[in-house]
Amino acid sequence: MSELVTGDAVVLELRPARLPSRALAAAIDLAVVFCVFMLVSVVVGIASVTLDEAAVAAIGVALFLLVLIGGPIAVETLSHGRSLGKLACGLRVVRDDGGPIRFRHALVRGAMGAVEILMTFGVVASIASLVSARGRRLGDVFAGTLVIRERVTAKRSVAVPPPPPWLVGRFSQLDLSAVPDELWLAIRQYLTRMHQLDPGVGRSMAARLADEVVSRTGIAPPQGIPAAAFLAAVLHERQARDARRVFAGGRGASSAAPVPVGGAPESAGGIAGAVGFAAPGGAVTPAAFGGAVAPGGSGASAGGAGSGAEEQKGAGGSSAGFAPPG
Repeated sequence: MSELVTGDAVVLELRPARLPSRALAAAIDLAVVFCVFMLVSVVVGIASVTLDEAAVAAIGVALFLLVLIGGPIAVETLSHGRSLGKLACGLRVVRDDGGPIRFRHALVRGAMGAVEILMTFGVVASIASLVSARGRRLGDVFAGTLVIRERVTAKRSVAVPPPPPWLVGRFSQLDLSAVPDELWLAIRQYLTRMHQLDPGVGRSMAARLADEVVSRTGIAPPQGIPAAAFLAAVLHERQARDARRVFAGGRGASSAAPVPVGGAPESAGGIAGAVGFAAPGGAVTPAAFGGAVAPGGSGASAGGAGSGAEEQKGAGGSSAGFAPPG
């Protein structure tokens, strides 16, 4: 599921960069890398005058691997997909689900780039980018990444709505390893644009996405949770896990006590619910998600809603959702 088209003809996907902007960014990066390579080669050549030819050849190969291949990999890893050329052209490398790349993604892209860019002078990369519907070269295909246009107007940058307080931490024991990146991308794009959709179309799309998550995880949400609230809670749990991995095991990040996913599993087709998220920054209550009551009995519902209201009141209602892992 790489994209979803709604009844309003709204395509939920990232804005991929095309060949001209990517070629310009690659040219800037290659110019910088070759300048550094020549400078380092001159310095090492002066320092290795007394060495024999075999040692000089070994040093040359090591410089090629470290500077021309290892350099771009290190830059993309440390900058989360924004090299100097991409920064100048307003581009960024992200995962297929829109999240930041890691070392393994940059390693695959760099290794493939040595073949399709350096050894073939960019011919293979250009052909692959022209053939691909999303402008991806072979390194992006094997790494599961996408180069996107990062410079968009402020009104298009919409935060993902937060889940209701009574669902935060409820799916902490859920196994999300089988959920593909394409499905995470579709969920994220749906949650940020659901206010623009027709209510009937939004409910149908939320039910479809929730059915996909249930089929991948094998556990249905407790009865009474609307599909939109379920998707927001699952996406929040996934990004919370990413944040804990990035920030030294979650030190300094708030964590909720694990609550087992209760309720008897129901059929995936019966998860449809209302799509009435509150606008980011406003109070989030169960009524905003279609009037559903928090699962777990009346006492648990009252306690969960009460504590969530107190947290919202203490925060001054300024929370607009969770920040994506940096």
